Amino acid sequence: MSELLKIEGLSAGYGEAVVLQGVSLSLAEGETLALLGRNGTGKTTLINTLAGATRQHAGTVALGGVALHRLPAHERAAAGIGWVPQERNIFKSLTVHENLTAVARPGRKGATAAPWTPDKVYAMFPRLAERKTNLGTQLSGGEQQMLAVGRALVLNPRLLLLDEPLEGLAPIIVEELLRAIRRITREEGLSAIIVEQHPQAILAISDQAAVLDRGTVVHTGTAASLSAQPELLDRLLGVAR
Repeated sequence: MSELLKIEGLSAGYGEAVVLQGVSLSLAEGETLALLGRNGTGKTTLINTLAGATRQHAGTVALGGVALHRLPAHERAAAGIGWVPQERNIFKSLTVHENLTAVARPGRKGATAAPWTPDKVYAMFPRLAERKTNLGTQLSGGEQQMLAVGRALVLNPRLLLLDEPLEGLAPIIVEELLRAIRRITREEGLSAIIVEQHPQAILAISDQAAVLDRGTVVHTGTAASLSAQPELLDRLLGVAR
């Protein structure tokens, strides 16, 4: 598989505060990366940096050979970034359908899977189809998360960024979202980086894994290997220094 994302020597943060230091990672086309770590280790900052929502101090980020770090945030969707932040950022004053059609972009040339359209999102999330005319304020938390994922998909991105997509959701909604993410990555072949506090759930649907601690990468490897070593996983995620 060809390399899609390459991060080298990345340092970034907010204002003068540096959160990430010397982060280097890569991801192949069609692969999913589980991004793990305790709270406050820089996971969200890395996702936000890829989306262009932080201040980058050093390093480079390339997406499909395009120098992503040189692009302002508003141009990164066109470059291939689909971002689902923790805050979801749906348009609450618009209907479900208006949320999807307002941001939809045509599919990429050469893509093997059919492009993501509002109708394709509705087929994956029937709850959204039932609430097509409802405003964002009239949706449950789980439905808002589905809509946030759908909005990212209709951009037809090359890389999907999911920041704690299961946080605060009921177990039945968690299972529904996990099935959807598995379909998006496994069946549709869309590359993704997933930040999540439930490591085993995400490792099960990921190809690669990376663990951050104090803003640096302390472990990389296959998701299957890390999942098969629960003691190592506990040590990486549970040790407070």
